[in-house]
Amino acid sequence: MPSLHFLRRIVAATALMLGMSLGAAQAQEFKLAMSAPPSSMDPHFFNLFPNINVSDHMFETLVKMDPDSKPVPGLAESWRLIDDTTWEFKLRRGVKFHDGSEFTAEDVAWSIDRIPLIANSPGRFDSYTKAIVSKQIVDPYTIRFKTASPYPLMLPDLTAVFIVSKKATAGPLPQGLASEEFATGRGVVGTGPFKFVRFARDDRVELERNEAYWGPKAAWSKVTLRFIAADPTRVAALLSGDVDAIENVPTADLKRIRENQNLNFFSKVSHRMIYFNLDQREKSPHVFDAEGKPLDKNPLRDLRVRRALSMAVNRDAIRDRLMEGLSLPTANLVPPTLFGHNPTLKPVFDADAAKKLLADAGYPNGFSITFHGPNNRYVNDDQIMQAIAQMWARIGVKTRVDAMPLSVYFGRASKKEFSVTLVGWGAQTGEASSPLRSLIACENKEKGFGALNYPSYCNPKMDAVLEEGLRTVDDKKRLGLFQEAVKMVVDDAVLVPVHHQVTTWAAKRTIDYVGRTDERTYAHAFFPKR
Repeated sequence: MPSLHFLRRIVAATALMLGMSLGAAQAQEFKLAMSAPPSSMDPHFFNLFPNINVSDHMFETLVKMDPDSKPVPGLAESWRLIDDTTWEFKLRRGVKFHDGSEFTAEDVAWSIDRIPLIANSPGRFDSYTKAIVSKQIVDPYTIRFKTASPYPLMLPDLTAVFIVSKKATAGPLPQGLASEEFATGRGVVGTGPFKFVRFARDDRVELERNEAYWGPKAAWSKVTLRFIAADPTRVAALLSGDVDAIENVPTADLKRIRENQNLNFFSKVSHRMIYFNLDQREKSPHVFDAEGKPLDKNPLRDLRVRRALSMAVNRDAIRDRLMEGLSLPTANLVPPTLFGHNPTLKPVFDADAAKKLLADAGYPNGFSITFHGPNNRYVNDDQIMQAIAQMWARIGVKTRVDAMPLSVYFGRASKKEFSVTLVGWGAQTGEASSPLRSLIACENKEKGFGALNYPSYCNPKMDAVLEEGLRTVDDKKRLGLFQEAVKMVVDDAVLVPVHHQVTTWAAKRTIDYVGRTDERTYAHAFFPKR
C-alpha cells in the first residue's frame, strides 16, 4: 500500500490541480503546438514518445507518473503485495470510458493481453508486460498479477501500459481492432481527460473535454494539438497568437522568449538521454575506409574505435555553443535524479587520446562513415550531428551527416539500415532498466528485451546483471545491480550518451504550466494563470 507520506503528497497534488481547474467552467479553446506528430493513434502500436504523449490525453494507465517521475495512483487507486510474486490492484469505481461504458478489470486484462499481439509494431510495449505470467480477476474492481519471481518494478512498468476499452477494441484479429483503424477514431475510447474528435495525420489532433472525467477537469473545453516541426514556424505561431503554447523552445529564440513580457517560459531537466549507436554487425552499410572504399571488417566492432569516437565528443562545447546551456553532459543512461544513475561515470573529452586509440586499432588514417538521425525530433538534433561530425573529423574519421524527418528516420532505423545513429530515449519508467531493457539488452521477444536494439549489441553478462536487478526486491541491492549494468554498457561504448535534454515550454502570459521530468506536454497541465 502507498505510505502515509505518499498519500499526503497525492492529496496535496490533487488539491492543487483542483485549484488549477477552477477555470474549467470558462469553456475555452486551447491550441498547443507540439514539435513531432504521432505515427499512430493506437496507444499500443509503437513505443515512441510523440505517440505516447498524444495518447496520454485520451488514455490512462493503472499507475501514473507525477511531474518528477515518481509513481502515483492512476486508474488503480491502491495496490499491495499478496506474496512475493502476487500484486493486487484495486481499481477506481465509477470510472467511465468516453462512450459511457464502465471501466473494469476486464479492460485491464484485455489491454495487457493485447500489447504483445500488435502486428508490425516497430517498437513494442511488451517489455513492460513480460513479467506478468498470469492474471486473476477477483471482482470487477480487483485484479491480481502473478510474476514468475519477485518483481519490484511492477509499478513503474505499469505507467507505460495504456488501458483501452475491450468493448471498443475487440475484433476478429488476435489483437482485436487493427492499429490503422484508430486513425479514424475507432478504438480511441479511453478514460482520460479529453475525448477524441479528429486526427489529421502530421497536422493536428482535435479533442474535447471529457465532462465525465473522474479526476480534476481540464481548463479547456476544446483542444487542438498542432504538429509544427519547424522551430521558426512554431515560435512564429506563438508570437502571432495562432497558438497559446509551444513545447521545445528553440535555443536560438530563448533570449527573446524569456524577455518577452507577453510570454511565460518554463524549463526542467528531463530524463531524455541523447545518444548515438554504433553498429556491431560484421558488415555495416555506411562504414568505409578513408577513401570511401568497402572494408573487410566493421571498425565499429573494435572497442578502441568506439571509445575513440566517444572521447572525441566535446559534450561541454555542445552544451555551451549549441544548447545555450540547456543540456546536461553525461556518461549515464538516466539523470542524477532517477534510480540507476551511476555517479562514478563521467564524460571524457580527449581528442589526442582518441587519435591514439584509432591508431592502435589499425586506423591511423581513420575511416569514413555516414551519421544518420532525425532533423525534427530532438532539440537541435541535426546541429548536434553536424557538431559531432566535425569533432570526429578532427581525429581522422570523415563523417557525412544524413538527417531526415522523423517519419522517415524511425522506419528505416527499425530495419537497421544505418551504421551510426543519433537517437533520444526517455526513461519512461523513471529508472535505468527502461533503456537497458529496450535499447541494449540482447534481442529476445520472449523476454521483451532489445525491442529497439539498433546496434545489434548483445552482452549476456550485462543481461544477467539486468535480470538479477529486475527480480531483486531490496532497493539498495537493485540500485547496485542497475549501476553495474549501466557501467558495463557505457564501458562497451556501443550506446554512447551525449547529454540529457532540458525541456522547455512557452505560453501566453495569461497561462501557466507544470513542467515535467518526463518531457510530456499535456494540454491538461496548462491552466489560466491566477
